[in-house]
Amino acid sequence: MTEPNSEPAAVAPLMGATDIRRLAEEIGVRPTKTLGQNFVIDGNTIRRIVAAANIGDDETVLEVGPGLGSLTLGLLDAAKAVVAVEIDPVLAEKLPATVRAWRPGAEDNFHLVLSDAMKVTELPVPPTALVANLPYNVAVPVVLHLLQHFPSLQHGLVMVQDEVADRLAARPGSKIYGVPSVKAAWYGNMRKAGVIGMNVFWPAPKIHSGLVAFTRHNPPETHATREQVFAVIDAAFAQRRKTLRAALAGWAGSASEAERCLVAAGVDPTARGEVLDIHAYVKIAEARHPADA
Repeated sequence: MTEPNSEPAAVAPLMGATDIRRLAEEIGVRPTKTLGQNFVIDGNTIRRIVAAANIGDDETVLEVGPGLGSLTLGLLDAAKAVVAVEIDPVLAEKLPATVRAWRPGAEDNFHLVLSDAMKVTELPVPPTALVANLPYNVAVPVVLHLLQHFPSLQHGLVMVQDEVADRLAARPGSKIYGVPSVKAAWYGNMRKAGVIGMNVFWPAPKIHSGLVAFTRHNPPETHATREQVFAVIDAAFAQRRKTLRAALAGWAGSASEAERCLVAAGVDPTARGEVLDIHAYVKIAEARHPADA
């Protein structure tokens, strides 16, 4: 385990509200709604997140949106290395100095990438875990993008809007089961890992945050491509009140062709999208795109 100053990780100092605000003032930063910035200002919450992420001391953690670095310090204590992707150039410029000041000796374990996480397809070190406090408005696309482009990610813990956390972890048959739930299931098993209150952030959001833990598994075995399967999912939930026969008519080219695909996949054409798991969507895609076509 990385132990700067030879101190046990449990007693290594973490930034609190005063430290965060002072640091922000030094560089002239105010959290912006545009970038969905809500900085964690509570050390106990940082420790809770790091513990729940179950990071091994030989792992490289990918952190998206490190902001002023409060969570970054906790991750450096637990992991072999941290790769931080930050979109804000002012925040990114300050992060290495913050790491040097708060974790002297850990600089070589910290890698900074100035970029939009939705555009990142390469990193300096392959990450094995994802731990991030994600902006509410882009949380789902960011998670799906990173899982697609970084197969080295084997597990992780993301903090998102509580409602989004519920959707990511929802199971078939639930009223909140939808596109995020099914697409996430292509990559791994998602589960709700807790709720975070509003007062541990600056500025405090108006809603609670939820923790979602995931463990990666291999995608379903299929000759259909991920894009073909995801196209079925998108069509099924575009008009979720409709039966699958009607909802998939545009995707299939006609209602009758949609029904043929559904029957071939062993799915009731009068069912609705929220009752199907990822494997059923795979079978529907396979029916539309035969292996020998």
